[in-house]
Amino acid sequence: MNQAFSRVANVEPAGMKRLDWNALSDAARVEALARPSQSRAMSLRHGVEEIISAVREEGDDALRELSAKYDRCTLDAIEVSEEEFAAAEAALDPELKKAIMEAAGRIESFHRAAALQPVSVETAPGVLVERVLRPITRVGLYVPAGSAPLPSTALMLGVPAGIAGCREVVMCSPARADGSCDEAVLYVARLTGVHKVFKLGGAQAIAAMAYGTDSVPKCDKLFGPGNAWVTEAKLQVSGDPEGAAIDMPAGPSEVLVIADADASAAFVAADLLSQAEHGPDSQVILLSPSSEKLDEVAAEVALQCAALPRRDIAEKALAQSRLIRVESMAQALDVSNRYAPEHLILQVTDPRSWLESIESAGSVFLGAWTPESVGDYCSGSNHVLPTYGYARSYSGVSVASFQKQITVQEVSPEGLRNIGPCAATLAAAEQLEAHRRAVLMRLAVLDSAAGETRP
Repeated sequence: MNQAFSRVANVEPAGMKRLDWNALSDAARVEALARPSQSRAMSLRHGVEEIISAVREEGDDALRELSAKYDRCTLDAIEVSEEEFAAAEAALDPELKKAIMEAAGRIESFHRAAALQPVSVETAPGVLVERVLRPITRVGLYVPAGSAPLPSTALMLGVPAGIAGCREVVMCSPARADGSCDEAVLYVARLTGVHKVFKLGGAQAIAAMAYGTDSVPKCDKLFGPGNAWVTEAKLQVSGDPEGAAIDMPAGPSEVLVIADADASAAFVAADLLSQAEHGPDSQVILLSPSSEKLDEVAAEVALQCAALPRRDIAEKALAQSRLIRVESMAQALDVSNRYAPEHLILQVTDPRSWLESIESAGSVFLGAWTPESVGDYCSGSNHVLPTYGYARSYSGVSVASFQKQITVQEVSPEGLRNIGPCAATLAAAEQLEAHRRAVLMRLAVLDSAAGETRP
């Protein structure tokens, strides 16, 4: 391998904590896998409650005031105009447009192939049970633009929403100081068929899409990642019957890498840093049965981090990250399943042989040539994934996230004769007499009609 990817420098390991899993008590293991403190402090909850209340009571006026306060911009018009869309497309670099189109094609290809299909099954003679799919009528997409705009998130949300056929797709993304939105985000919105884009960010954007204002339509379900304020707002509106459903609860971004003795320390370090640079509350964890590999990666992380433009952000994330020695690959997978990472990278020999052992992860990356970055942008999978341990019970965004699954049943007279007695018996066991009678009444009519036709 090229020496540039195997060197070890005599530098400090950028603050990552070194641990031996088998030397830890149960309590220490819990602490070792604890995420950075997710901010749901009382002050944050109250702050978000106040923002939501203001948007519900004052509508667009509150949105303008909150944008001035938090985004430091003056909004004359909340909605992006046709002229702004045209100017954004004209200003965009052709190479970036080409990359966006290329990524969109692969994302669409995978999501179409993975989409749910209608089902029709005759469960008994004369009993037809179906599942039909219907798009959620109006959806709201949130695309962050805090420390950096994320047109990739617009792709990951806009493409499956379009495949699902949602009648109205609304997007919110924070405005810059001059009142404009990121050009690439607007280009993706137009490319994926988003109907309306609003120059709104933070909890106020979530509130506007959940409850509606004069400008922003009320949405049935909200999608997308965000900071602590956005996450808290999504949780609050999803708990209100008058609010909106959400794709998933989410915390800060994270990656867990499992590396064996043969892994490239440079590649592993690059993958850890690609997640650490997301934000100071991101978390990266490395598991390895090789102490020497942990040493090499620690040194490589420090070396590469020093050259990053977002070094300060990455170093803050690394300060709450872990290098953990495990006894074996099997133990590494056990620890990973316990952590349930958003992203799981296996930089090991024959990574596919371990795939069956993975129980909880948002997205998995197999082998040295599969950096997490390709999943973030253009492999075709979705990068809007459960974080903060929610991968134990949630999946990433897909076409199904934008659909409703409706079951249909149709029973013929023959079918009711076949299954009616079963229903009546179960209804009687549950002491639900009206249920039982609804079946027996029909069976009696069928029996009477059959008697009348007998010679």
